[in-house]
Amino acid sequence: MRMTVSLCVIMVEITNNLKLLPLIMLVLLISKAVGDAFNEGLYEEQARLRGIPLLESRPKYRMRKMTAKEGCGSQKVISLPRVVKVSDVASILRSNKHNGFPVIDHTRNGETLVIGLMLRSHLLVLLHSKVDFQHSPLPCEGSGIIRHNFNEFVKPATSRGLSIDDIHLSSDDLEMYIDLAPFLNPSPYVVPEDMSLTKVYNLFRQLGLRHIFVVPRTSHVIGLITRKDLLIEEENEDLDTVELQSTSVRGRRPDRRVNGTADMEDPLLNDLLVQNRTSS
Repeated sequence: MRMTVSLCVIMVEITNNLKLLPLIMLVLLISKAVGDAFNEGLYEEQARLRGIPLLESRPKYRMRKMTAKEGCGSQKVISLPRVVKVSDVASILRSNKHNGFPVIDHTRNGETLVIGLMLRSHLLVLLHSKVDFQHSPLPCEGSGIIRHNFNEFVKPATSRGLSIDDIHLSSDDLEMYIDLAPFLNPSPYVVPEDMSLTKVYNLFRQLGLRHIFVVPRTSHVIGLITRKDLLIEEENEDLDTVELQSTSVRGRRPDRRVNGTADMEDPLLNDLLVQNRTSS
């Protein structure tokens, strides 16, 4: 990102001579071409030095021949069970810097089921508050009750938020358990493993995502949603409003006609009555 247009406007305002505009534009275009040939802009370099994962406007050409599974690489996925031990959570947060973790559960048949996404910041809030610690490794019955304020899970804009080093846990706390079901995101974005990496790149760019689950391709389709399925409620609302407007207009027209004819007939009758009286 190079400020070619802004720099051109600034140079024109400084010189106060529009005749130099073509020359300034030519110099800026040549400078931008030379700069792009050697390195990227200042903002891209600063983002790279700070470790910010800034995505470009377009994906790389080699991504067209890659799949989502290949984009994951050989990195091992670190997941959490629904009811997790506090010591396990603390060790996972200390051993890596991942921002999100998939939460898995097991069905009655023993199959592994992904039930949601748990953010690192939310885990830190749960460890810091210690309100949801429980002795039993089983899911609690009142899992839908949240004893926290929603503002506690919002990362402050003026600081980096909580860190695992700021949380002090005793030996008794490490033996407790946490049920993650009330605090996870139950509907994260999911893509099949053979999806094009270019499409995954566009999803991150357009939706501003930070995590996408890559799962095996499912064997059956539950349903299909089209645009018309999302516009049913709006169409019904429009029809209801049209019907209300039409009924209100039809109900008013007869009244206007009656009142109008009555107002027009009254002076004519009065004139006739006056003429009859004068003739008589």
